[in-house]
Amino acid sequence: MKQKTPVANWLIAIKAGAAGLLVLSSAALADVANKWRLEFSGDAESGGEIIFRITPLGGVPIDAVVTIPDDTDENGVAQAVTLGLQAQLPPEAYHVERDDGEDVLVKKLEGAADFGLAIASNTVEGVSIHPDEE
Repeated sequence: MKQKTPVANWLIAIKAGAAGLLVLSSAALADVANKWRLEFSGDAESGGEIIFRITPLGGVPIDAVVTIPDDTDENGVAQAVTLGLQAQLPPEAYHVERDDGEDVLVKKLEGAADFGLAIASNTVEGVSIHPDEE
């Protein structure tokens, strides 16, 4: 039996890694929608930042950072997030609005790509965020 050289082993590892990246990319693409609902619960027990990662299908991720003051109720958190996302997301691609007081809707506009939405970081104690595809 012919023994593989270190270069051949290296090429096999590169191919396996590339295949793994394809699987990860496919999994990431499964979490895209044309509209997302962010459900907030709890009052801010500390000031902090929430970082939202919006990733358009086939596009570059956008990180939007929203600062939340201490002692903000959940409706106030939703309001701050609405204003923050409106200011930071491209207005030709996204519409952001509050719904039911403590919810925020992020919708793509006509011609924009479906997108993923994730909470990259949340340092605000007491506030939970539940993103749901709509």
